[in-house]
Amino acid sequence: EQLCKRGARYLTLTHNISPSWATSAADETTKPNLAHKGLTDFGKQVVQKMNELGMLIDVSHAGEQTFWDVIKLSTKPIIASHSCVYNLTPHRRNLKDEQIKAIAKNGGVIQLNFNPGFIDSSFGTKEKLFLQKHATEMDSLLKAGMGDFYSMDYLYQKYKEEANAIRPPLSLLIDHVDYIVKLVGVDFVGLGSDFDGININPQQLDDVTSYPLITKALLQKGYSKKDISKILGGNFLRVLRANESK
Repeated sequence: EQLCKRGARYLTLTHNISPSWATSAADETTKPNLAHKGLTDFGKQVVQKMNELGMLIDVSHAGEQTFWDVIKLSTKPIIASHSCVYNLTPHRRNLKDEQIKAIAKNGGVIQLNFNPGFIDSSFGTKEKLFLQKHATEMDSLLKAGMGDFYSMDYLYQKYKEEANAIRPPLSLLIDHVDYIVKLVGVDFVGLGSDFDGININPQQLDDVTSYPLITKALLQKGYSKKDISKILGGNFLRVLRANESK
């Protein structure tokens, strides 16, 4: 209630480390002996209160059990603010076909993440080789007190040519758009980027000024201007309005 009064209009239920009331994808897949998976009774109260207040429920980072608990409970469309397609790239944070279909049935929207590891199934191996090559320097940065994310960011900036060589093409992101459109329709997909949370991007997508290149790629794929408008933000605005309505 306090967050809503201060202007917050969506809440991601969990990041990688779970709160006490909703388990994350990270914890559900790496901690097999969890005492509880999904939403607790309090977590269910949070979801119900968010519906009542008109706050968007975001299931990106949510574990599968948390996801299904939300789908069963929410009376309003939900969002996945930065997730991609599991069948194309089997990352624990990506959505399986049944989850994509459930979001479509719920009237929600999946905002695609630009994280290379989410759109390119070969990226993890490439990144591992890059980090192995610079392991000594990485260790020294960590020992100096720099966090993992910022250490990787430093190395990617320092060795830009090597970093650019492992960035996936923009076309792979468009493949994830196509997949969702073919599975459930154009009304349920959007763009989530995660520019504030990743340290390497697909080729051509350096920042938000690159978005016209996504428009161009969609036009070349045969998407209509109306459908592109939905993908670029129209679908998200529909879900926002649906949540705000009483």
